Amino acid sequence: MPAAPPPPALARRLGTVDAALIGVGSMVGAGVFVVFAPAAAAAGPWLPGALLLAALVAWCNATSTAQLAARYPASGGTYLYAGHRLGAWPAFVAGWGFVTGKTASAAAMALTFGLYAAELTGADDAGARLLAVAAITGLTAVNLGGVSRTARLTRLLVLPVLAVLLALAVLLLTGQPPAAVPPGAGAAASPWGVLPAAGLLFFAFAGYARVATLGEEVRDPARTIPRAVLGALAATLLLYGLLALGLLRFLGTERLAGSPAPLLAAVRAAGWPEGAEAAGAAVVTAAAALATLGALLALVAGISRTALAMARQRDLPAGLAAVSQRHRVPWAAELAVAAVVVVLVLVGDVRTVIGFSSFGVLVYYALANLSALTLAERPGWAPRAVNAVGLAGCLLLAFTLPWASVLTMLAVFAVGLAGRGLVLARRRARARADGR
Repeated sequence: MPAAPPPPALARRLGTVDAALIGVGSMVGAGVFVVFAPAAAAAGPWLPGALLLAALVAWCNATSTAQLAARYPASGGTYLYAGHRLGAWPAFVAGWGFVTGKTASAAAMALTFGLYAAELTGADDAGARLLAVAAITGLTAVNLGGVSRTARLTRLLVLPVLAVLLALAVLLLTGQPPAAVPPGAGAAASPWGVLPAAGLLFFAFAGYARVATLGEEVRDPARTIPRAVLGALAATLLLYGLLALGLLRFLGTERLAGSPAPLLAAVRAAGWPEGAEAAGAAVVTAAAALATLGALLALVAGISRTALAMARQRDLPAGLAAVSQRHRVPWAAELAVAAVVVVLVLVGDVRTVIGFSSFGVLVYYALANLSALTLAERPGWAPRAVNAVGLAGCLLLAFTLPWASVLTMLAVFAVGLAGRGLVLARRRARARADGR
C-alpha cells in the first residue's frame, strides 16, 4: 500500500517589508492607546526609564527569536524552538502560555475595537460586542484567504495609524502644553515602580516577533526574519518614545495615570476650538479602531500558527493541524481561535488582561532566550550575553507584575500542564494495552 502523501505545507509569500509591517501592526495596536496610563501610575515621572527597560528586554528577545527563527523557519515560534532545544515539556509551556494569553488578549483587542467603533457610531454596550464579533469574523475571513491578503490588509490598516500617531507625537512635543499638572506622589513617583511599569509596557511591544510564528510563510527566512523582527522593533520603539515624552509633557504624570484613553485626553487638553477638538478626537478614535483591527488581524494569525504547530505534535487536538490545499493556511486552527475569541467577547469582560497577557508572553520569551543560549553557532549580531540578559530580564519583569496577574496565569499554566500529563498517561496506558 503506498504511503499517504504528506500534509500540505504553508506557502512562502512574505517579503521583508510585509513581514515587518505585520510586526509593527501587532505592536501598534490596542497597547499604545491604553498602556501608558497604568505604566505611568506605576512609574510616575520615571516612565521613560520603564519604556527603555521594556525595550531593552524586547530587543534581547527579538535578537534571540530572530536567530532561532532563521535556523528553524517553520510555524510555531518559541513552541517550535523550545521543542528542538529544550524538550517537549518546556515547548508545551511556551505554546500554552502563548495560545492562552494571546487568545484572551485577542478578545480584549476585539472589545477595544468595539468600544472605539461604538463611540464613532453611537452604539450601546451590546452593539459594541456585536461590532467586536463582526471584526473577528471579517478578519478571520481575510486570514483564511491566504497570508498575502493578511499582509495587504495589515498595510492598509497600519499606515494610516502610523501617520496619525506621528502627527500626534509632533503636536505633543512642539505644541503649547496646558497648565502644568504636578507629578503624582508616593508610589507613582518612586523609581521602584519602573519594574512593574516595564512589565506592563512589554504588552505594547509583544508583537515584534509575530513574524516568527509565520516563519513557514516567509521568503528567504534566514535573511528576512532578522531584518523584519529587529526593524519592526526599532521603528515602534522610536514612535513609543516620542509619544511617552509628549504625553508626560502635555498631561503630567498624575493626569496621564488617571486617563483610560491618554491620547484622547491629550487632544482634549490641547486647547483647540471646539470644532477642531471634536475633529481631532474623532481622528484619534478612528486610528485606535484601525490599530486594534491591525493588531487583532496579526494576532489571530500568530495564535493559529502556534496552535498548528502544537497540533502537529499532538499537544493540541490533531484536527487543528489541517491546512487548506488552495490557500495554504491552517484553516481549522484559524476557525477554532476565532470561535474561542467570539465566546470570550460575548460572555465576559476581558478588557483588563494587560498584566495577564504580559506574564504569559514574558514566560514565552524567557524560553526563547533559554533556547537561543543553547545554540553553538550564532551570527555576530547575536552574542550569547544578549540571550542571558533577555532571559534574566523576562523573569524579572514577569514576577514584578501585579500579583493577581501572576497568580492567574500560573493557575492557567498548572491546568495546561496537568492536562498534558493526563493525556500522556492515557496514551502510555493505551500503548501498553495494545502491546499485550
